[in-house]
Amino acid sequence: MSAAAPDDLIYFTPDVTDAVTIKRVQEFQDQGCRLLVVGFRRERVNRGYEPAWRHLLLGHTRDGRYGQRLTALLRAVPALFARRRTLAGARVFYARNIDQLLLALLARLFVAGRPEIVYEVLDIPPILMGRGIASITLRWLERLCLKAVRLLVLSSPGFHKHYFLAVQRHRGPWFLLENKLPPSVNQTRPAAADSHAANRRRRLSGRWVVAYCGLIRGQATVDLIARLAERLGDRVTFRFHGVLTTVDETAFHETVARLPNVSYEGPYSAQTDLRRIYGDIDFAWALDLEHVDHNSRWLLPCRFYEAGFLGVPCLAVQGFEVGDMIERLDAGWTFGAPLEDNLVRFFERLTPAAYEDMRERLLALPSGRFVAGEDVAVLCERLGLGRGEDADAVRPILDRVRG
Repeated sequence: MSAAAPDDLIYFTPDVTDAVTIKRVQEFQDQGCRLLVVGFRRERVNRGYEPAWRHLLLGHTRDGRYGQRLTALLRAVPALFARRRTLAGARVFYARNIDQLLLALLARLFVAGRPEIVYEVLDIPPILMGRGIASITLRWLERLCLKAVRLLVLSSPGFHKHYFLAVQRHRGPWFLLENKLPPSVNQTRPAAADSHAANRRRRLSGRWVVAYCGLIRGQATVDLIARLAERLGDRVTFRFHGVLTTVDETAFHETVARLPNVSYEGPYSAQTDLRRIYGDIDFAWALDLEHVDHNSRWLLPCRFYEAGFLGVPCLAVQGFEVGDMIERLDAGWTFGAPLEDNLVRFFERLTPAAYEDMRERLLALPSGRFVAGEDVAVLCERLGLGRGEDADAVRPILDRVRG
């Protein structure tokens, strides 16, 4: 595992196979960083995937199984101690989520030089928002760990405003790194006039296709889609693309079998399948109802960026972070309570002309709204990593680092 020169960055991840890990590793490598990925497998997505980059596998974990994850973390400590020479010399330990932050801080005790700690957060898990003793203890532990963090990296400003400032009282520097598509994505966007002939005929007949892509979570969301499918009939087809997470799988498959206008298309690859999926739908479902009091309200989901780049308007909830973004950009539709009735009225009244007007406005937005540009370059410059010669080019947008 040892390299000829020390790694610039050790990336601690909860899952070496998930799409964010794969994207983030590629982004750091594109900036010239030498890195080692340290983490676990969850066998949730990309089963059978074997990373081509250097990595140290510490075990297997499961979503939501906090006791099992704690055991896996404790078992990983001796493995990290045995590999302490491999970790030595890194400038940055980059940890994604609270589990990996704890592991990174423990690993730092084993190496000289005390690398800087960066903490990346893409979701606020429900255990951090609870009122029980486990939640209170974990928040206290995170608050303690934040004192050792040089930089907090967040995918949504809502996480900073509503959680790290309001709950954790953390006032350290933070950096906004949205869930944008990687720069390696084909930069050719569809034109406003582009549309499959079958799609155009279907829209003119008043029939629409809505897709929920990504991690399928929240029983309330699935139940709402089922009720809409029943009320709207053949006016709207609903498709699920992705991996089932926090839903009742038996009930989900029964719903799909029962409703002719609902289908489950299974998992997909974000690297190869996005154009095929989004090229055959009219709307991206971005109404996340799993944790409406916290995480769902604050996040900016990957599907917003995927759909926006490929010219598919999103449907979202008013007052949620993603809904506010969509309204600012005038790039989709948002809905207030009662959601079900308002969505039914929307589909009953929507005209093909109104849809095409919205799609044209969406495609007129710059691709940089949905595709990462210098974001990671700015982050690397902030941390003293990668191509130092690029620092002057990225310095004008260093205001993304918030103090």
